[in-house]
Amino acid sequence: MPALGKAALAATVLLTAACSAPPPAPPVAAPPAAAAAAGWSPAPVVPLPSQPPPSLVVDEPLPEQLAMGLVVLRYRAENLRVVPVYGPAALDVSPRIGHIHVTVDDAAWHWADGSGEPLIIQSLPAGPHKVWIGLADPTHKILDQKTVNFVVPAHAGHH
Repeated sequence: MPALGKAALAATVLLTAACSAPPPAPPVAAPPAAAAAAGWSPAPVVPLPSQPPPSLVVDEPLPEQLAMGLVVLRYRAENLRVVPVYGPAALDVSPRIGHIHVTVDDAAWHWADGSGEPLIIQSLPAGPHKVWIGLADPTHKILDQKTVNFVVPAHAGHH
């Protein structure tokens, strides 16, 4: 067999062997318990067999904005996704969903928000204030709540 023919035959044999080898095994995914222990929360795409109770975390107002008379409150819900979905049928959604209720300075009214974005309140007069935030299920039942007290400085400008 000519030298070129032997080289072509060897290349064909190697190529055939490489193509017929079984594909590498996919990486083994961490079991859900291990993923949770590593700081991963379950993907919010499948129903969960059980869920810990929801809780609300609220930061103090951002000081730079408060000095300008603008109240910016960052919050997050744990074990609940904040979305604008309401009504009894939404109670069966898993992972759990809900929204927040907000009251400023013990007003007789509140508003509901399902955006999950920071609360921004402006034009409060100088002096002490408080904002109550309630984490609610889709039927408006309060699941957790926090009150943030702060003082708008006298020299704060309005936006």
